[in-house]
Amino acid sequence: MTTFIMRGRYSAEAIKKISGERTVRGRQIVQQCGGKLTAAYATLGCADLLVIAEFPGVGEAMQASIALTKELGIAFATTPALPVEEFDKLVGG
Repeated sequence: MTTFIMRGRYSAEAIKKISGERTVRGRQIVQQCGGKLTAAYATLGCADLLVIAEFPGVGEAMQASIALTKELGIAFATTPALPVEEFDKLVGG
């Protein structure tokens, strides 16, 4: 499984529909796409949400990102993440 950082922005319509039920639905979408939600945070600044999830690969992460946007009205920028120790091994020699 690969870790992905998902930064979400609410649309004006999505803000009107904030609820615990929608959070549960978001978790279900991640699972349906083969993923596991590790953590989710409400944030301020350039993103409204920060989600950390694991997926088998890029395709599943993209599928979840698009499904979340379509169903919940939250646009996600999804980025793969590698623990710094693994990064050091890859590039540190």
